Amino acid sequence: MSTYLLVHGAWHTGECWERVVPLLATAGHRVIAPTLTGYGDTAHLLGPEVGLDTHVDDIVGLITEEDLTDVVLVGHSYAGLVISSTANQLPDRIAQLVYLDAMVPEDGETAADVMPFTQAMIDQALASESGWRNPPLVGMDPSWGLFGVTDPADVAWLRSMMSDQSVRCLQQPVRLDNPAVNAIPRTHIHCVANVPPGMTRRPVPAIQPNGSPAQVWELETGHDCMITMPGELAELLLKLG
Repeated sequence: MSTYLLVHGAWHTGECWERVVPLLATAGHRVIAPTLTGYGDTAHLLGPEVGLDTHVDDIVGLITEEDLTDVVLVGHSYAGLVISSTANQLPDRIAQLVYLDAMVPEDGETAADVMPFTQAMIDQALASESGWRNPPLVGMDPSWGLFGVTDPADVAWLRSMMSDQSVRCLQQPVRLDNPAVNAIPRTHIHCVANVPPGMTRRPVPAIQPNGSPAQVWELETGHDCMITMPGELAELLLKLG
């Protein structure tokens, strides 16, 4: 039995994994889908001091407090930064790193380094009345949907769980300076439908840091594949457990 630790992206909550969790659990695995500090039920804790380091502490604390091992650590979108720094601190507890349509950083990089379009979001937050609050991207081109979600009922559900984030999440750098983290196998899952113009991802190197060939899978759906293709996503994840 593996432990799947599913980490949501910016503006979301752990609720977004609701359709995937039972599919993994039915296969006999332990599944945990926490909500990071400042989102959802913890939105009252959001402030300018909440950042990437806060969310890394959330996941590191969960793994150590629950004494989790053999963890398949899945990070969606922004959470690619979170799982990277988490693995840097606890490499012996992580069996797999899964970057789910996620930011894939190098040591010392911020969100803006990995995806330069986020710099505009940083600038907007800093120039806002609050000076730090970054609202969800709810004004997207309707042809792309809300994070790739187009079904009206699903869009309404997704909107109900969304909340602001602190700009500090996009400003703090990832730490990947522990050589032991390079031994952890990586898997990349890319959502390749309904990709908005200007949204580009870095090519995945042919060889992983551990020397193995890169493992890259694709899903023909939009960014929030845990909502739009939960069965297909779970099928891929179960190959790692």
